Amino acid sequence: MRLQKFLAEAGVASRRAGEQIILAGRVAVNGQTVRELGTKVEAPGDRVTVDGKPVRSRRKLYVALHKPRGCACTRKDELGRPTVGEWLPKEWGNLYPVGRLDFNTEGLIFLTNDGAFSLRLTHPRYGVRKRYEVTVVGRVTAATLAELTRGIFTEGERLKAAKAKLLASGPSESQVELELAEGKNREVRRMFETLGLIVKRLVRTQIGPIKLGQLKPGRWRTLTETEIKSLLAPV
Repeated sequence: MRLQKFLAEAGVASRRAGEQIILAGRVAVNGQTVRELGTKVEAPGDRVTVDGKPVRSRRKLYVALHKPRGCACTRKDELGRPTVGEWLPKEWGNLYPVGRLDFNTEGLIFLTNDGAFSLRLTHPRYGVRKRYEVTVVGRVTAATLAELTRGIFTEGERLKAAKAKLLASGPSESQVELELAEGKNREVRRMFETLGLIVKRLVRTQIGPIKLGQLKPGRWRTLTETEIKSLLAPV
């Protein structure tokens, strides 16, 4: 990989800051000072130092967490609220959430120290789908589902579900399964609010091919190599 990417993944500096460190002649590969951007290194294999101190590539980690309700999707919350990081081992402080779930939304979220993996799952151009189970106050009809998949305009943008399925419907409460191809801010809640329905409970049950399954709130597990590859496979 490129030397500046290696430095970034090792936690030395951002790629841009890493470029400045290289240009300043502070980086050596196998004992030879390197000042050329784009220099390739093998990890493991090549010995990289910054200011004479060895730099080691960090092991990449991929974790699936059942985010509980009442938990912020960040490592540090300015309001002092509980965060997703509090459910993980302390030595995994370099893992960050892939995307977001609202404070009162629960369900599946990934945490990783692999920036490329995070980009692949969050950028709209890749179209990685997410599935949600939504409990709303009031009755949901076939017409409601049609509006959700046709698209709803609110606050100057169009919100649209790729799929909508009615799981249960009653006069006081209904359950709907939604599948989304994008991850706009508060997308699910905003769609139902625009239709006059209040979301009582919102759970993300699936990201790409990976399901929440029997993972309990606050519990986590590492993703298998097969699962990681399935998430990175072309849609």
